[in-house]
Amino acid sequence: MSAAGGAPLLSLDGIGKRFRGVIAVRDVSFSVPDRAVVGLIGPNGSGKTTLLNIVNGVLSPDQGEIRLGGAATTGRRPSDLAALGITRTFQAARVFRTLTAMQNLFVPLLHQRALDRGPARRRAADLLAFVGLERHADRVASELSGGQQRLLEFARTLVTRPRIVLMDEPFAGVHPQIKTTLVRCIRETVAQEGASFLIVSHEVPDLVAMSDQMVCLVEGAVAARGLPAEVIAQEKVIDGYLGRSDA
Repeated sequence: MSAAGGAPLLSLDGIGKRFRGVIAVRDVSFSVPDRAVVGLIGPNGSGKTTLLNIVNGVLSPDQGEIRLGGAATTGRRPSDLAALGITRTFQAARVFRTLTAMQNLFVPLLHQRALDRGPARRRAADLLAFVGLERHADRVASELSGGQQRLLEFARTLVTRPRIVLMDEPFAGVHPQIKTTLVRCIRETVAQEGASFLIVSHEVPDLVAMSDQMVCLVEGAVAARGLPAEVIAQEKVIDGYLGRSDA
């Protein structure tokens, strides 16, 4: 992984969002360096998923600006942002259940007018092997376990060689072996393909171990940001999210 001080790939400046007068995200500013993993933590309802939805264009912010590689992306459609290099996984894995695992990996390429099927098939096969699903290439996704579907969704985000992957609770409810595979794949993707990751997770110890930087949201605002060990030691994070031990 990169050093925490790497050049910003994704930057958020003063992002705000309201829903019927309720403030979901308030004046959020932070950046994701190139070739880095940034962990996003906070209590339920603190605006983490809303923020991911804003970054990948599902929602438009009411205020603030987002830049990818220095270029403004605020208000762009998810399909446009995917073409620019922003991909996404969700809290519940989203796969095309009637398609095979291999076919699922072709979906992000369908918009390409002149698709070269040979390299595309090799890329898909390599990614299925990368996440350990090579023996399931011809199985329809509905026949895969929940953990395998999560791995398939992750592999699909990598097909287009994204610049940054947004992940929403990737470790929630999965078998420890699936979690180990995901952590390995994330680290290797950073090292080998140069992608960055912005990961929302309540699995704080795992996120601390794998992140270059960490951001904590409390009540829609940034309570702390910086090196993971420093963030989780801050009073505002302990009081607003982690809680205190009785020992």
